[in-house]
Amino acid sequence: MRKLVVATWMSLDGIFDAETMSQWFNPYDSEARQTYIREGILAADAILFGRKTYEMLAPYWSSLKNNEMGIAGKLNSVAKYVVSATLQQATWENSTIIKENVMKAIAQLKQQPGSEIQVEGSATLVSGLAEAGLVDEYRFLVHPHIMGSGKRFFPEGQQQGLELVSAKTLDKGVIVLSYRPVKIK
Repeated sequence: MRKLVVATWMSLDGIFDAETMSQWFNPYDSEARQTYIREGILAADAILFGRKTYEMLAPYWSSLKNNEMGIAGKLNSVAKYVVSATLQQATWENSTIIKENVMKAIAQLKQQPGSEIQVEGSATLVSGLAEAGLVDEYRFLVHPHIMGSGKRFFPEGQQQGLELVSAKTLDKGVIVLSYRPVKIK
């Protein structure tokens, strides 16, 4: 059985908006952060995306052919699943569209042999996965920057009890936080 892991990068106040990454993500680059991101991607034996994240990443990564950044080969060869009711075709190598019975299909993917299915970004999808009880672990790469506004990873009103699994500080004050969902009594 595979574990479903949500892996996301965000500012301290939960902003994960790709359009503002030049403010909250780029200034905090370091070798340690690059290693963490690379090791995380290499650990996945499947990746799950929402449509917007898939459409943002597919054109760039699918064009790379020389294992750029040490992960292009993995991203291009790994099984990829994109959840979308509107996407007509998924042209990125090894991509499958999940259009119907989404939570049931993902629960079936978790039952397959392997280590982990990673969800990259995809906040809307993650919200549904959390509601369905399918998330096994959250891995947050938190950057020491307060944006004050922008697209938040967790929507207003969503609640989830979490248990800290690990915390690690990287260079420039970036923190890696891993949590397991727990039922609040």
